[in-house]
Amino acid sequence: MTVLTIEEMAETLAPRQAIAGLDLGTKTIGLSMSDLGRRFATPRPVIRRIKFTIDAQALMDFAIAEKVAGFVIGLPMNMDGSAGPRVQATRAFVRNMEQKTALPFVYWDERLSTVAAERTLLEMDVSRAKRAERIDSAAASFILQGALDRLSLLARSAGDEFSA
Repeated sequence: MTVLTIEEMAETLAPRQAIAGLDLGTKTIGLSMSDLGRRFATPRPVIRRIKFTIDAQALMDFAIAEKVAGFVIGLPMNMDGSAGPRVQATRAFVRNMEQKTALPFVYWDERLSTVAAERTLLEMDVSRAKRAERIDSAAASFILQGALDRLSLLARSAGDEFSA
């Protein structure tokens, strides 16, 4: 397993390979998947966290079932850009995944993704109980959509370089 930048992931992905978004929480792992064209992020059901080995196996089962080519994992930076305990926990989770998979991980700044997900679910008039169930996967979708938008921009830029 390798930690890549989004630019490095853009170079290594083959056409029509899907990637997954992860929002790592203390109680759940929010999941989302891209389509094969890597244009849209779609929420998937969360993984309820139990302990690392069980969580990692559930994530690997998901990756196999969905044919995941890589992961974009939210990095919960503080608003001032500093790294707190949740960033350390996320990095430790990815380090521990090194023994479990060769799939690459990309860290993605997730500041305000949960706020945006909450606002969207409120606008959709989702009940409080349903919002609690869906918030982590909705946040994972916001994280993944940001990365997909960046991958699209990189692809367009690369295309412009070749046409010049």
